[in-house]
Amino acid sequence: MKNNCIFCAIAEGEIPSFKIYEDEMCLAYLDINPFSKGHTLVIPKAHSEGLLDTPCETLAELVKRVKKVASHIKATLNADGFNILQNNGEAAGQTVKHIHFHIVPRYGMNEISFESSKGDMYELKALAERLRIA
Repeated sequence: MKNNCIFCAIAEGEIPSFKIYEDEMCLAYLDINPFSKGHTLVIPKAHSEGLLDTPCETLAELVKRVKKVASHIKATLNADGFNILQNNGEAAGQTVKHIHFHIVPRYGMNEISFESSKGDMYELKALAERLRIA
């Protein structure tokens, strides 16, 4: 595992994931501990720890992918909205030291807990197949 980074290992295919989008610079996949149905992580394949050490060019390209994936998730799952989360540093709740954006679909005005819970792997697999972007 490069840099002992789990997200680098996922990006390199060393650890399986429920991919919904991939291109030369980024990967989007379902979070296995989702806050809501369709909770997705978008990461650059190149390692950087957080917002401040990620090159501006990478951030600009990554945000384009976040927008594309969020739009697709919202339409496909008929979500009413979504949250985009990006944490920097342990004090801010960053648990994996690889920059990533969370896309958290929202349904109605329901309160959601930003506490993760273990997702059902069969449901996640089926959802990933439904959400996969060609």
